[in-house]
Amino acid sequence: MKKSGILNRDITSVLGKLGHTDKIIIADCGLPIPDDTHCIDLSLTLGTPSFITVFKAITDDMEVEEMTIAKEIYDKNIVLHDELKSYYRDVHINYVSHEQLKAEIPKAKAVIRTGEATPFANVILHAGVIF
Repeated sequence: MKKSGILNRDITSVLGKLGHTDKIIIADCGLPIPDDTHCIDLSLTLGTPSFITVFKAITDDMEVEEMTIAKEIYDKNIVLHDELKSYYRDVHINYVSHEQLKAEIPKAKAVIRTGEATPFANVILHAGVIF
């Protein structure tokens, strides 16, 4: 049995297969996910698990080079925006429209769906390298 880190076998498998610049998405429970996109659905109830809980677990286990978030988060969910910025101060953040973010979904290796129910709680994580 795995001793530490992420225990979810689907997430561990996706993270283990990532290469430089590959993308995964952590999403709220409302983001439309195409049927042919690999989705790891963690949602249990509205708000559970939270976006930030999943974000912290993933980013503790993944080398992140940059993040992409919807620019609408700044007006509609400033608390989450500021928390993302404070948690990852040294990572460049790309701001795109929510429509542009949704257009990137098919390019992701996986979407990890949370129970988050606040506006624009979605992030594309771009894999970095550890050397």
